[in-house]
Amino acid sequence: MTILIDTPTGNIGRSLASHLLDAGERVVLLARDPSKVADLSARGARVVEGSLDDAKAVARAFEGVTTAFWLTPPTLRPDFRAWAVGAATVAAKEAKKNGSRVVALSSVGAHVEGNGPVSVVGAVEQTFRAELSDVLALRPAYFFENFLRDAATIAAQGVWYGPTPQDRPMPMVATKDIAKVAAEVVRAAWTGHRIRGIHGPVDVTMNDAARAFSEALGREVKYVEVPLQAAIAGMKQSGMPDFAVALYAEMLDGFVTGRTDPAEPRTPETTTPTTIAEFARDVLKPALAG
Repeated sequence: MTILIDTPTGNIGRSLASHLLDAGERVVLLARDPSKVADLSARGARVVEGSLDDAKAVARAFEGVTTAFWLTPPTLRPDFRAWAVGAATVAAKEAKKNGSRVVALSSVGAHVEGNGPVSVVGAVEQTFRAELSDVLALRPAYFFENFLRDAATIAAQGVWYGPTPQDRPMPMVATKDIAKVAAEVVRAAWTGHRIRGIHGPVDVTMNDAARAFSEALGREVKYVEVPLQAAIAGMKQSGMPDFAVALYAEMLDGFVTGRTDPAEPRTPETTTPTTIAEFARDVLKPALAG
C-alpha cells in the first residue's frame, strides 16, 4: 500500500505521516518545501516537490498511489473556491488514472451551501465523488486548535470573543485525533462513496471551554459573546481583506444559527477521546507559556 499526503507540514498531515511510517506503510509527501519534511524523508517517505495546485507535481505524486489523503488548506485568496475545486479536479483525474482511492478531509456543515470555507470543502468532496468510485469524506468538528488563534487575548486579558452563543453545545475535536482516524481509514478496506464524522468526545459549549481553560491555566478565563457584526468589524480592523471577511462571516453565521451542525449523528465510531480539558492542559497552556 502506498499513501499520498498532500499537506504534510500541517498538524494533521504531519501526524498522519508519522502514524503511517510507524506502521511500515509506504508514504508519498507532496511538499512545496522538502526541507520542512526532511525528518519524514529520513524515515523513508518519498517526497515530491511541489504544491497541490501544481498539476505536474500532483501527477508525479500520484504514481503508484493506493490511497490519497487530500486536505484543502484555507488559502486566503479571492478565488479560493475555484482554486480548491480546480486542484481537486486535477487530483481526481490523476487518482482515476492510477486507480487510487481518495480520503478527503472535509468538515461538519459541508453538506450545506453558505457556510464559507466549510462549503468550499463540501464542493471538493463533490468534485472527487463526480470522478471517482471510491471516496471517503472525513467531516471533523470544530478544531480545538482553533482556540490558539485567541491565545494573545487569553494571555493578555483572560478573555476571548466570538459570536457563537456561549451556551450552545457543538462538537469539537483535537487535530491529533483526526490524524488517528485518517491513519485508520486510509489503510482500511472500503469501497464506494462514504462519509464519516469525527466529533470529539462530547459536545462542548464556549462556557465549557472557558471553565477548562481556567482550570488548566490556574486563573479565570472568560468567553464574551459578541454580535456577528462586531466580529466582522474585528476582522476588518485586523486587516483581513474583504473577500476573506465575507467568507468567514458566512461560517461564523453558521456557528450562530446551527447551519454548520453535523449531518452525521454522533456514534461510537464518530466519537474520539481527547477532551477540551486535555487540550487546555497539553496544548493551550504550553502555547501561552511559550
